[in-house]
Amino acid sequence: METTTEKNIATFTHLSALTQYFIPFGNYIFPIILWTSKKESSEFVDHHGKQILNFQLSLLMYSLVLVLIAVPTFLITLFKNIPFEAVINDHDFVFRNFNFEGNIGMLTVGLVALLLIGILKIAEFFLIIYASIKTSNGENYQYPITIPFIK
Repeated sequence: METTTEKNIATFTHLSALTQYFIPFGNYIFPIILWTSKKESSEFVDHHGKQILNFQLSLLMYSLVLVLIAVPTFLITLFKNIPFEAVINDHDFVFRNFNFEGNIGMLTVGLVALLLIGILKIAEFFLIIYASIKTSNGENYQYPITIPFIK
């Protein structure tokens, strides 16, 4: 049976990942600090610390893969369509023959990748809240789509 202190520390470990909205890399720093402070003395805190860190690392990996898909597709589409006939008229750039007709597939792939990044960020927020609630009730929660980097 977990004590109230263990439940609170494990809950705050999950909630500390939300500091990413205020402090860069807070979603890694604060869970690591809370997890390492009590991982030796509490199996419950150890489990939840590993869960949140694995979840954050998995989301980082998924986001990097999606960015590596989205950015090149947009850059290829853009540079493929920029003619060398760019004209400057009264401080305005005018591009001739600029169209996306032949690149709708590439743009769709890039837009889907950006949409998936947005969906991941929204799901992350709600999953952290859900995990915190489950943890405060004393349940062992495992995040979906998580790769177990830390075992």
